[in-house]
Amino acid sequence: MTEASNAAHHRTAADHTAAMTPSMTLFFAAAVAITVLNLFASQPLLGLIGPAFGMTPAEASVVTTLTLLGYALGLVFLVPLVDLIPNRRLILLTLLCCAASLVSTSLAPTTSLLLASAVALGVTATAVQMLVPIAAALAAPEARGRVVGNVMSGLMVGTLLSRPLASLVAEFAGWRSFYALSAVLIAVLTAAMAKTLPERRPSPGASYGSLIASLGALIWQEPVLRWRSAYQFLLMGAFSLFWTAIALRLTAPPYGLGQVGFAMFSLAAVGAVVIAPVAGRLADRNKASTMTPLFQGAVVLAFLLVAVADGAGGLLPLRAMPTLSLALLGIAAFLLSLGVTGDQIIGRHAINMLQPEARGRLNGLYTSFMFIGGALGAFAAGPAWDRGGWPLVYLLALGAASIAALLTIGASFAVSKR
Repeated sequence: MTEASNAAHHRTAADHTAAMTPSMTLFFAAAVAITVLNLFASQPLLGLIGPAFGMTPAEASVVTTLTLLGYALGLVFLVPLVDLIPNRRLILLTLLCCAASLVSTSLAPTTSLLLASAVALGVTATAVQMLVPIAAALAAPEARGRVVGNVMSGLMVGTLLSRPLASLVAEFAGWRSFYALSAVLIAVLTAAMAKTLPERRPSPGASYGSLIASLGALIWQEPVLRWRSAYQFLLMGAFSLFWTAIALRLTAPPYGLGQVGFAMFSLAAVGAVVIAPVAGRLADRNKASTMTPLFQGAVVLAFLLVAVADGAGGLLPLRAMPTLSLALLGIAAFLLSLGVTGDQIIGRHAINMLQPEARGRLNGLYTSFMFIGGALGAFAAGPAWDRGGWPLVYLLALGAASIAALLTIGASFAVSKR
């Protein structure tokens, strides 16, 4: 047996000495949720962060935009290192940097330092994506979709809980306290990871330059990656448009909600995370072609309900029935989160079945397109709100979701013609 084959055999054995147990799956999901809390927490805090730095709430949306862009940059330039560097060391170092960026955000005295800290926070929060290749490698092939779905359910749990938690902490202790508390949580998580995280050693021989250069080749070679990335780019753009602007809408008449009220509203969407393990199981059963249009249809329906809740077409007298309008918005938030989560899990399963040796890069590419869409949605929310108010925001989101659904129909037609 050659030295290379000996090394490959050693890596395989090392990768499988641990199994992806239910307790480890839960731990990974919790780690993902705790880290992702910080990506969207700024959205409900824009009304507090903006005045603290002389910005309007709409202008302050750049904080969310830069955080998500930082995350996308980390996915492209940092996450591929999981295919080059032993994963345990990489994850722990990235989490420590994440804690440092949270401390910097909580103490930022100037706008420039706040914005730089937002970018750093986004880049280092990509530690959660480094867990996916470990989970996929340790899971049995027939359970890979379920395991990855369960782990990445933490992504949506963190995303959906970030808003109510940030709102509640800000209400009672100020917005800076949220970031300080998050820094403590990340430090505790890093200590726990140091004790429990199994090692995954990538195949030798690749260089960082070749890994980055291979990203374009992966996009070119894998049509599934292109289609799935396009769906999530559009859906996350719509998702981010909604959640960036909804805080501004709900604080205005006829709703007039405060931080606590917005926290309660945000909880309406949290229940949608139950779809993550369900979507993973459906993916394992090859139901992706059936479920993808259903999940995307749920997102389109969500924005149609938003339009009705806003009184579009005269279907609902908004000022006369604000409670019913708010209830419809809550249902729409639930459907939006359910549809985006389900489509994401189905897509992630498809991505992880493509090239096992490139899982880190494939996940990085897929999620980077997803969060670039989210960043563009957050960026567009401010100007859309200033120019056309809430109706322009939800019409843009409806357009993005509708394009994703049309692309799915087009992809299905192309496959059927082969």
